Amino acid sequence: MYDFVVVGVGPAGARFARRASEAGYDVLALEKGEVGSPLACSGHVSTDIWKYVPEDAHDRLLQNRVYGANFHVGGPDSDPYRFYKSEEVSNVIDRVELDRTLADAARTAGADVREGYTVTSVDEHADSVTVTASVSGETREFEAKMVAGCDGPISRTRREVGLPEPAEKLHGVLAFTDEPDFGDDVSVHLTVPRFFAWRIPRGDAGVEYGLAAPPGKEVNEMFELLTDAYGVETDRFCSGAIPIGPAETVTTRRVFLVGDAAAQTKPFTGGGILYGMTAADIAVRKIDPEHPRTLADYERAWRSELSREIRLGHLVRRAYSLPEPVQRLGLGTLAGEIGVHMDKPSSFFSREHIGKLLSRS
Repeated sequence: MYDFVVVGVGPAGARFARRASEAGYDVLALEKGEVGSPLACSGHVSTDIWKYVPEDAHDRLLQNRVYGANFHVGGPDSDPYRFYKSEEVSNVIDRVELDRTLADAARTAGADVREGYTVTSVDEHADSVTVTASVSGETREFEAKMVAGCDGPISRTRREVGLPEPAEKLHGVLAFTDEPDFGDDVSVHLTVPRFFAWRIPRGDAGVEYGLAAPPGKEVNEMFELLTDAYGVETDRFCSGAIPIGPAETVTTRRVFLVGDAAAQTKPFTGGGILYGMTAADIAVRKIDPEHPRTLADYERAWRSELSREIRLGHLVRRAYSLPEPVQRLGLGTLAGEIGVHMDKPSSFFSREHIGKLLSRS
């Protein structure tokens, strides 16, 4: 019997598998297809990402360095409001290679990472959990003391054990062009209902265009309007759900959710790589597979770490739906050099950022 079976080997699942293996646990991690494929989200991340990957992966993963963001209330021809730092704000990375690198790190730590295993059921018992998976037309069963559901926004694990859904799921799309672009800034367009559209320069890898919106909106049509405004034709089109708002609980007696499956994401961008890996580390520290009651410790600890940022992130997102004159006033007032961290809305109130604001007056 395994200590943990991990369902899903994206960033959160791979990180948990690695750290749990390093802690001495016997870990099996199952990915339904090939790790990193298909691409489902952007590779625009904070520089904190390098704390989670092996040092020798930096040059292989890095595509571009970003120093700021141009916010547009209209299309690309509208006057931008620029927010910037003198040092790197964020990096653009090879998102597929990130998943593979994190999975390899889990293997190196001792985790049994298997690809091509589609989990079809998760059954809890008094003292164990049975995970059933399909591989190459055959059915396999695995027994574990606990199961980590790290299988994304449309989580089979969550559904199988009856955990509640995230408060909201957005529909996100992105696609790419091939022309190299080492620009310093990303572009953000507040022209999408209740969210935004973006353009991200990815160095030699080209340019990424994307947007997200609530279900029921004509996302593909809005995406075409975006790319038409830029005068580009994109390829490698990707689409997926973005979970926003964690449910009241992400644990049962022997199953717990991590990452997008738990909606541990930033409400104001939809990104969840860093939040998910943060929660994965917390899970390893707090959960003992021999003692189900420690799942309550995980619930308390990850919420203590992330709930403030998630709550403030919801407030930031509300600004996307303010009347245009109010948006322009706010952006005009706040634009300039900043001292904020892209994963931490609370940093808006930091001494560094307040100092930047006061220096403009």
